[in-house]
This record gives sequence, structure tokens and C-alpha cells, in this order.
Amino acid sequence: MPKGEILELCGVVLSSRPSRDYDKCLTLLTKELGKITVWASGAKKPGSPLMAACRPFVFGSFQLAKGRSGYNLRSASIARYFTEIALDLTNACYGSYFLEFSDYCAQEGLPSEEMVSLLYLSLCALLKENIPNELVRRIFELRMLFLNGEYTELPPGHAGKGCEMAWRHVLDSPLQKLYTFLLSPEQFREFSENVDALLLETIPKHFKSLAVLETIR
Repeated sequence: MPKGEILELCGVVLSSRPSRDYDKCLTLLTKELGKITVWASGAKKPGSPLMAACRPFVFGSFQLAKGRSGYNLRSASIARYFTEIALDLTNACYGSYFLEFSDYCAQEGLPSEEMVSLLYLSLCALLKENIPNELVRRIFELRMLFLNGEYTELPPGHAGKGCEMAWRHVLDSPLQKLYTFLLSPEQFREFSENVDALLLETIPKHFKSLAVLETIR
């Protein structure tokens, strides 16, 4: 891509941090290029048209120009802000964990359309009252491990029939059908323990947002 040419990418803001006096540095997860670093010049200035696009959870189309150390944000067309999640402490903790987990799993330069869609649908599921947030979390974790190629076809530990069926559903279902089941307390305990066992083997990272979540549940 020639320097200065405008590129339009679809994705989500995973993180945003200050840079200099008025700028921000974003990490975007995009369908086309995976994880990228984006600089938003003047985004902290009052009235900046870029300010609203520089918050975590924001999904949309981002118009970017190639820079020396990443991409420069020129404009954005926002499809959804997920303000409802940001304003609820518990949902915000779950959502932040999903963003942090995605940031860890995503790679630069690798198209991530399914990962972006999984993150979007998972955040939507947090807002549904008919499915517990903890089940949403476990489904998200397992499907993300599947996308990352770090999974087992069956639960790695003890699991009854209900747990095995849920496991297969998460691995095999289209994303739009992912959050369409519930588990009994015993089935969820088995499912959760097996996801934890898989995470222990494959993800050697401590997530700050998960630690915060565990203190408020």
C-alpha cells in the first residue's frame, strides 16, 4: 500500500491509550488485516470528529492512511458503540476480558473476519437476559481457541453427554447459532472445568480484566 493512500477496514477497537498531548494510539482488530496499530491525531481535543471512534468496543469501518509506524486514522463510520456494555460494571468487565483475550489471540497481517464476528456476537450475547454471562464467557473462550487452532475435538477431562454435546455445538455451529443453548448447573460445571483445563494448556497469560471480574462476581 503506497504511503498516504486511504484504506478502509472493518473491525473493532480493542484498546485505546493516550499518545502525546492530544493523540491516541489504538489497537484495532480488522477483518482484512487482523490486528493493527492505529494513530489518531488530535482525537483527545474537544470537538474532534475522531473522539467517538477511539473507544474500546466500537465497531465500524475505519478509513486509514499508512504511516511510518502503523496506520493513521482519517475518519470512521461507526456501526455500534456498545454503550450499554460500557455503562454496566459487570458487563464491562466481561466485555473487556473478551477484548483482551482477542488481542492476545489475534495476529498482525492475518485476516480475522470470523474472529471479529465472534467478538461482535459475544458482546451482543452479554446483553441478552436469557443466557448467563458466565456461559457466554465459556462459549467465547472455547470458540476463540478453536479459531486459534488450540482445541480438542472432545472435552479433555471428565464430561457427561450434555457437556460433550455443548462442546461439539461450540466447535461446529455457525457463529449465528453459537449462543442458542443453556446448560444445567452440573453440565455447566463440567463444561467450565474442561474449558479451564484447555486454557491452562494453551494460554500462558494472566488477563487483568479477568482478575477484576473475579473480584466483583
